[in-house]
Amino acid sequence: MDIQAYIQSGVIESYVLGIANNDEVAELQRLRLEHPAIDAAVVQAEEWLRNTAPQFAVPVAGNAKEQLMATLQQEFSTSAPEITTTSIPPAPVVQMGTRYIAAASLILFMASAGVNVYLYKKYTKANRDYLALQNEHNNLLADNKIYQTRLTDLHKNMQLMAAPGMLKVSMPGIAGKENNLATVYWDSHTKNVYLIASNLPPAPAGKQYQLWALVDGKPVDAGMLDNCTVLCQLKPVQHAQAFAITLEKAGGNSVPDLTQLYVMGKVPS
Repeated sequence: MDIQAYIQSGVIESYVLGIANNDEVAELQRLRLEHPAIDAAVVQAEEWLRNTAPQFAVPVAGNAKEQLMATLQQEFSTSAPEITTTSIPPAPVVQMGTRYIAAASLILFMASAGVNVYLYKKYTKANRDYLALQNEHNNLLADNKIYQTRLTDLHKNMQLMAAPGMLKVSMPGIAGKENNLATVYWDSHTKNVYLIASNLPPAPAGKQYQLWALVDGKPVDAGMLDNCTVLCQLKPVQHAQAFAITLEKAGGNSVPDLTQLYVMGKVPS
């Protein structure tokens, strides 16, 4: 059962306003016992109605009671026609009085129904606004968690780059590609390799950047650049005199395509 959909269906509002049918009342009372969220929604609706109803009460004129009583008294005091033979009960007077009472009751009923409908519409709108604000609040919380995660990752990356024994290898762009830039962080203790692709153009479809470690003049595969954020961890490298990045087919090559060399840098001695 979709609890949220049931809460937003309007059954709870009808129940609180006293316009729900017997089946709806029975179902709601059963669901309140089974689902705390529905019970909480009913309690909230009842509390809202108690707090809001006085604001929309229809004021009654100060002399309304006196006018109604005067009219009824006049109707009841009207004399019936005198009959010489016998006394006839003033039936017309009773009928007129009853008609005024019925009219007054009908007016009060219609006013009460109008207030109920008005309050129902106000409550429905307020409930929609509340749910919208609640959704916005939840979205903000989710965004906040994302930002907190990013900040935590950034802090860890900064600590990692500043760790003792971490070698920084800057790889500027080669001739004709001077705007390109990437940086390798090589842990001299664990031999782990981390990369920041500061300024590399997006790889075309079917292509992927590949990192190479130059060991005794020979290129050794050091891993592929995936869609990682900020600091990418690649393959460990035991020994290297330099690092370079080429653009290869997706999945990489066993040997680099030097015509697609983008950046290169020597390991500081």
